Amino acid sequence: MRESLLISRALPAPVMERLARRFAVTTRPTTLPMSEAEAASALGEHDAILPTLGDAFTADIFAAAGTPRARILANFGVGYNHIDVAAAAKAGVVVTNTPGAVTDATADIAMALILMSARRLGEGERLVRAGRWKGWHPTQLLGLHIGGKVLGVIGMGRIGRAIARRAHLGFGMDVVFFNRSKVEDPGVPARQLESIKAVMGAADVIAIAVPGGAATHHLIGRAELAAMRPHAHLVNISRGDVIDEPALIEALEEGRITGAGLDVYEHEPEVPERLRRLENVTLLPHLGTNSEEVRTNMGMMAADNLEAFFEGRPPANAIQPAG
Repeated sequence: MRESLLISRALPAPVMERLARRFAVTTRPTTLPMSEAEAASALGEHDAILPTLGDAFTADIFAAAGTPRARILANFGVGYNHIDVAAAAKAGVVVTNTPGAVTDATADIAMALILMSARRLGEGERLVRAGRWKGWHPTQLLGLHIGGKVLGVIGMGRIGRAIARRAHLGFGMDVVFFNRSKVEDPGVPARQLESIKAVMGAADVIAIAVPGGAATHHLIGRAELAAMRPHAHLVNISRGDVIDEPALIEALEEGRITGAGLDVYEHEPEVPERLRRLENVTLLPHLGTNSEEVRTNMGMMAADNLEAFFEGRPPANAIQPAG
């Protein structure tokens, strides 16, 4: 008898077809995240769950589920701060994710946001769409030329390195970075600085590329934003709550920094009206991995993890509880 698998939201067709051949698949008929009640019920009704961003599996949900039937949560995505891995482990549930598959696509979005913010492309696009463009003139929407400027990277993991490589090799940017541990080979010429504030103060553009979770909640707050230079831009492609969103809004409103590019938000999908009103911020709807090829690769990696687990092999991307 095939194991029962719940897929929280439909995945690209090749992934769905592969999973249907191996498992007894149930797919939720919505693109919205699972509710707490759904998540608790799913733990008792299926052998495996393939959740994704926003599908919360907290300690309270595991407690409500009692002894779960589910033995694995094969998360679709590299970030897993919506899953309490320690609570899962205590309940005997393995958690996996899909690292690697998202690296280049997410770094591409970071570069897109850097260009959009620095060159004021969002403002220009809105100007044309609104029918307010009166023609070219020499001082229209002057922005920051990023060639030869300094990129600061906060978090020099896979994605941080990919951003640094694009910025340095493609645009001739110098790179400084902060990382909690020593990085011996960042992949391009780059200087590791001693603190986040040091990077924020040294860079013309800052890219945030740290994992989500309690350890990085509000990692970028008022003090860090205050260290930025007035002409600088901040880009976030990590997790929304890494930045203190109200503090960022204040910095943008008051012109203490010139601009920002965001693909993620603190209370996603809610985006504060104050943020949406601002012209000096580029807002994307969490598009970091939004290519068919990448999303398919992510799904195939989740399928690999599921198949390995039920065939008695260690999943390649099992997440170990902290500590």
